[in-house]
Amino acid sequence: MVKCIAIDMDGTLLNNNHVVSKENADAIRVAQKSGVEVVIATGRSYAEAKDVLAEAGIYSPIICVNGAEVRSVDGEVVATNPLGNRQVIELAEVLDKNEVYFELYTQKGTFSKDYDKAIATIMDIFMSVNEEQKNDYDLVLKAAKERMEEGRVKLVDSFDPILEDEETVVYKLLAFSLDKEKLQAAKAELLETGKVAISSSGKDNLEITSIEAQKGLALTVFTKELGISMEDTMAIGDNYNDVSMLERVGRGVAMGNAPDGVKAKAHMETDTNINSGVAKAVLEVLK
Repeated sequence: MVKCIAIDMDGTLLNNNHVVSKENADAIRVAQKSGVEVVIATGRSYAEAKDVLAEAGIYSPIICVNGAEVRSVDGEVVATNPLGNRQVIELAEVLDKNEVYFELYTQKGTFSKDYDKAIATIMDIFMSVNEEQKNDYDLVLKAAKERMEEGRVKLVDSFDPILEDEETVVYKLLAFSLDKEKLQAAKAELLETGKVAISSSGKDNLEITSIEAQKGLALTVFTKELGISMEDTMAIGDNYNDVSMLERVGRGVAMGNAPDGVKAKAHMETDTNINSGVAKAVLEVLK
């Protein structure tokens, strides 16, 4: 019997308009009313996740930034797995050397040094999780600009003052490059440190977190504290940053729009994000 359901956001819970469909929202509420614990597990920061969920009337705990932070249903920080500031400086040097753009995700917000590349990064993620949007450049550009205008990404001249502040907590580095050779070279060098976890939520990006900050690890701790086994947990996702939880749960569900490599790690497949695949998977298991 499934007692907990963990659900990714982009490309999974969200449709091509980056909102939760009525079918998905209704299914989540049915699960919650039946006593199933629902937790959202996303690469997004809490600020980028909570408003989208609230608009759909979804209130649940959130595993944020790939497990680097966990929030209660009331928004209280209940767990963190950050990168060390000195470590971030070393990682930044590797990315800079390989000419790979990156953003800092911190407890004070997300920071960027380049507006154009910040736009390109979020467009890449949006189009990677929604293949149909590749031909709707204007729509994706509009959504990316809204991310900047709403202050979800703050432009700065330098990351130095942020990292020199001992109160700064860095949860993730989101790196992006259209040059696949540079991106792979940076990834290989970063992995050599043995101190980071690297996943991806888009075809041209890397999500760099603490080795302990992975969705699957965070979900394991989350369920243990509730007295729920991972065997009695279902996880639904569409990309490689979801694999760590798809592999650990008793019922791993890949979205129909997921890459074949992700589907291979899951136990089963549901419909696509534009066809409310989450609702179908949730209602099926509730039977």
